[in-house]
Amino acid sequence: MKKYKIQQSPLIVPTTDGKLIEEHWGNSTGNANVSIAHMVAPPDWSEPHQTPEFDEFTYIISGKKQFEIDGEIITLEKGQSILIEKGARIRYSNPFSEACEYLAICLPAFSMELVNREEEGVD
Repeated sequence: MKKYKIQQSPLIVPTTDGKLIEEHWGNSTGNANVSIAHMVAPPDWSEPHQTPEFDEFTYIISGKKQFEIDGEIITLEKGQSILIEKGARIRYSNPFSEACEYLAICLPAFSMELVNREEEGVD
């Protein structure tokens, strides 16, 4: 039996906000301990605040991405990465004029049950 698996068909997560989410590994592949996703956030994209119950690593491939972490605003650019620890209140956005391509790795794997996303307009 082989001791490896090659992912050739990542799960394309349906979205309504123009964001591309390709989950290569995670709950969709039976890996509850980690998720690895390739994402592209379009210009002027944002999502509501959340307080995840997982650590999230983000590596920027191209463009810029804005992070609002416990009230502090941080912008990352190509080649930079960040670890956001579980329990932080965060809002992800791309208020810039070009798309942002990045990788996201969550430990344990991302799930809607663990993300704790707030309703729009709650601050």
